[in-house]
Amino acid sequence: MTSTAGASGAETHDHDVIVVGARCAGAPTAMLLARLGHRVLLVDRATFPSDTISTHLIHPPGLAALERWGLLDRVVGTGCPPIDTYAYDLGPYVITGSPAGEGFEASYAPRRTVLDEILVDAATESGVEVRQGFTVEEILFDGGTVTGTKGHGKDGRTVTDHARIVVGADGLHSSVAKATGATAYAEKPKINAYYYTYWAGLPMNGTFEAFDREGRAFAAWPTNDDLTMVICAWPMRDFEANRGDVEGSYHAALAREPAFAERVSKATRAERFVGTAIPNYLRKPYGPGWILVGDAGYLKDPITAQGIQDAFRDAERCARALDDALGGRRPFDEAMGACQEARDSEVMSMYEFTAEFAVLEPPPPEMQELLFAVSRSRSAQDEFVRVTAGVTRPEEFFGHMQERMEHQAPHAA
Repeated sequence: MTSTAGASGAETHDHDVIVVGARCAGAPTAMLLARLGHRVLLVDRATFPSDTISTHLIHPPGLAALERWGLLDRVVGTGCPPIDTYAYDLGPYVITGSPAGEGFEASYAPRRTVLDEILVDAATESGVEVRQGFTVEEILFDGGTVTGTKGHGKDGRTVTDHARIVVGADGLHSSVAKATGATAYAEKPKINAYYYTYWAGLPMNGTFEAFDREGRAFAAWPTNDDLTMVICAWPMRDFEANRGDVEGSYHAALAREPAFAERVSKATRAERFVGTAIPNYLRKPYGPGWILVGDAGYLKDPITAQGIQDAFRDAERCARALDDALGGRRPFDEAMGACQEARDSEVMSMYEFTAEFAVLEPPPPEMQELLFAVSRSRSAQDEFVRVTAGVTRPEEFFGHMQERMEHQAPHAA
């Protein structure tokens, strides 16, 4: 890295890659690129440890990435308990199964206060220059090509950084996506509003529990410090009516399953309520001098809690492609175009499944029949859960179930 001071006193730095955003997409991208020998700067306006809105559930595919990076033991060592059972109470029937896959029997849900710090520390250990508490004010261009960033730290001093590539890992409101006019496609509007908090004295015994009750959904799972996250969802059409009394609306939703509401009533709320409602989109994730990873490039309703493992896999995919481009083995547009195609091929069926699953209305009769059949088969329940965990592709599972039902229909008649 080189550093010079301009006439105005602002500092100028040079890097191979600047990554804007240091959480679940940005820190791994920076870490992996540094491990491949690139000079990487990682910046985030936050300081770590700090929290962020998140379901913070990591299904087995995400754990497999952490293991590849040598970080899984650190995450497990934070004390978040394993979650080896997912139970979906859909009212008329319950589907309970194992999320096992990719060599893992359980999932984990570490708080972002501990997970993100582990990822940032790993980036630092890999040789990344990390700047916490640093705000990017401007994305720099030379003609139509991104060439760097300008921002400031807590001391207010302006710092200009140049790089061959700027990576936007800064989420829904990505400054990189905004500055470059990254085009969105396959967009869907916000489906639900979600509110969650944490409860002490609400044991889950290694189970993720989810309920669908007449236009409301809620779920609970264990995390660090013997706390349980409980999240409620209601459709966006009810957002304005409920926003004035979040706590009352939250408990009214839980009351639709009295046994669960009673369990919560015996627990102690440990933190404030946090809420979010997010759009669904894919964005073109690259252009001259820039790429997008994680939520900046692809975002969907959180009901299937895929965000962290999506970010991990996107970081790996983009780091490999960018390494090829920086190393001269493939032209940038070719490498990143193939990366986009691979991402879309991998995520699109889950993107559509999640949007359908998030709609809090009775499914069509054919789907009700299929889910009822699932609830009556031990193996099918496991298979369904592995779809929600991102282990099995939705089209594979539903295609298999349709074949099974068609095969059984003549015998039933």
